[in-house]
Amino acid sequence: MGISARELAAATPATRDRYVDLLRVASLAVVVLGHWLMAAVTADGQVGNLLAVVPELQVVTWVFQVMPVFFFVGGFSHALAHRSRPQYAAFLRARLRRLLRPTMVFVGVWGAAALVLQLSGVASGARGGSPRPEAGGGLTGVALRLVTQPLWFIGIYLAMVAFTPPLLRLHERWGWGAFGALVGGAVAVDVLRFAADVPFVEFLNFAFVWLAVHQLGFLRADGMIRRPALLAGAGLLGATALVALGPYPLSMVGMPGEKVSNMAPPTLALLCHGLWLVGAVELLKGPGARFVARAGVWRTVVAANGIAMTAFLWHLTAMLGVYGALLGLGAELPAPASAGWWAQVPLRFAAAALLTALLVTAFRRFEAPVPAHRPENGSAPLAALGVALALFGILGLSMTGLGGLLEGHAATLVAVRVTAPAAVAMTLAGWLLVERPGSRRTR
Repeated sequence: MGISARELAAATPATRDRYVDLLRVASLAVVVLGHWLMAAVTADGQVGNLLAVVPELQVVTWVFQVMPVFFFVGGFSHALAHRSRPQYAAFLRARLRRLLRPTMVFVGVWGAAALVLQLSGVASGARGGSPRPEAGGGLTGVALRLVTQPLWFIGIYLAMVAFTPPLLRLHERWGWGAFGALVGGAVAVDVLRFAADVPFVEFLNFAFVWLAVHQLGFLRADGMIRRPALLAGAGLLGATALVALGPYPLSMVGMPGEKVSNMAPPTLALLCHGLWLVGAVELLKGPGARFVARAGVWRTVVAANGIAMTAFLWHLTAMLGVYGALLGLGAELPAPASAGWWAQVPLRFAAAALLTALLVTAFRRFEAPVPAHRPENGSAPLAALGVALALFGILGLSMTGLGGLLEGHAATLVAVRVTAPAAVAMTLAGWLLVERPGSRRTR
């Protein structure tokens, strides 16, 4: 029988930085609520973006686009984890097993559903979707494309884990200089992209921007962020100047049809946004630490951390399930952003939260930590290959979606065409290599 959240909370050592755990849970919760709010589903089953319907709301993404905070917290945790488990293969497997297992279950369940729906004719091809919105069919094809989109976050996180050992060594030698080199790379990429129009160079900022934010977590782990107000101010000023004077859009999340996105691929403006958010949460560290030190709050954070990834994976399924039920029951969906639409938001949120809780109950066991009875002496090259395959497979799947599995629906990942079946196969192969036990075990 597993250990309860109450027992885990009571056993927490006094040295643990509980504020980091609070930031991890809070940032994922904000992402989930943001996705639920931004989904503007119409009566014909099409899913739009609230920020496109009401462009004035795009400014709120400067507060609620909190993925940089999650990656910053990841850097902090990865630094501590690697120092306690410096062997590369063991570090990778310890960090990734708990991440990849719930992900593979999610891909397996949705992949099987996609095949059944396509074979039955409910969702046909990459475009998918029945023309019968009253039955919820129009939402089916959209769901097959949409539910995998958040997997990009899993892919980026895999890369962060894989690059932790070399980047941590650079941090330990150069400190802020290692972070500055990554920022310099992001600047160079955007100059080449916007000033010289160099093709494909912008995709390098998936590494430079997110790894720079991740590197800030290393700096925090060693107590080197001593002036968070300066960091926040510089980031906010930089983002404001870039958006006002440069080719960068206002929204810090991707918008449908936009020529330039701050998210895909990331831009220097998004990096500045990350700096301002990291500085802001560091400024709140004192009151935040006092808040999470309360026994009831800490138990809630511990419980939430145990299911956070499962909830993240399934939250769009829950939201689309709520809309599908409304369409199937013939309920009237008000026009997005209308008074009636806003009035329904609390009810839709409550229903989506309930359905997410049910899905978490069904799948949470796959997120449980795997007990390590014996230390492993695994192969670092095989572990790295597993991460690389899982990374490309998951990123590819986030772009292709699960519609059109039988037709081999494809999307372009950087400069390579990736099909949905190939993405699933790479993800599965990568996961099996990560799960593979070490070649020798100690007695």
